[in-house]
Amino acid sequence: MAALSTPATRGTSERRRHRLRLEISREASRLFWEHGVAATSGDRIAEAVGLSTRTIWRHFRSKESCAEPIVIRGVGWETRALRSWPRHLSLEDHLAAEVIRYENAADAVDHADTLLAVKMIRLADHEPSIRTAWLMACDHVEREMTAIIAKRLKLPADDLRVRLHGAAASAAFRIVNEELGAAALRGVVPADFEDDVIRRVARAVRDATGGAIGDALAPDAVAPDAAEFPEPPR
Repeated sequence: MAALSTPATRGTSERRRHRLRLEISREASRLFWEHGVAATSGDRIAEAVGLSTRTIWRHFRSKESCAEPIVIRGVGWETRALRSWPRHLSLEDHLAAEVIRYENAADAVDHADTLLAVKMIRLADHEPSIRTAWLMACDHVEREMTAIIAKRLKLPADDLRVRLHGAAASAAFRIVNEELGAAALRGVVPADFEDDVIRRVARAVRDATGGAIGDALAPDAVAPDAAEFPEPPR
C-alpha cells in the first residue's frame, strides 16, 4: 500500500527540492562565470553536480535558468531585511542593524553564494539569457517592496500609488546593486563600503518615492493624506 502524503512529508520533499536546485545553481553559476554561458552545456552542469542531465531538466526549464536560485538567494537577505523593517526606524538605521546581524550569522557558504550572485548580476550585463534570471529576482524584490510600502503607508497593496512607489524603489534598488556589485568585482571596495551601500540604497529609495519612504514613522502614523498622492484620472 502506498504511503499517504502528509504536510510533513510534502514539506520535507520541498526542502530537499530547494536544496538540490540551489546546489545545481551554484555549480551552473560557477561554470557560467569561468567558461561562459555558450560553453556550458546541461551535460557539463550535470557532471559538475554529479547528477544525470535528465535530472537537471526536471528542475530547470533551460541551462540559463539554473542561475535563478543563486541570484534570488543573493538578494534574499535584503528582502528579508526590508520585510522586518519596523516603523520607528529609518531605512538607514534598520539596514545598518541588519548588516551587523547578517555578518554575525552568515557562514562561508552564505558569503560564497553572495559572491556568486554578484558575478551573475555582472554577467547579466552582456548575457541576455542570464539577465532574465536577474530580472526575475528583481521582480521578486518589487513584489516584496510593494507589500512593504503598502504596510508602511497603511494603503492597499493594489493602490496605484503604492505600486508606483514599489516599482520605482525596486528599480533604484536594482541599479544600486548592479553598480556596487561591479565595483566590488573590480576590487574598488572602500573601507566604509557597507556604510556606503546603506547610504546609497536609502537615498535611492527616498529619491525614487519622492520622500514617501525612508524616514522613521510614529507607531500610530496614519496613511498619507490623499492630497499628497492624488488619484490618477480614470
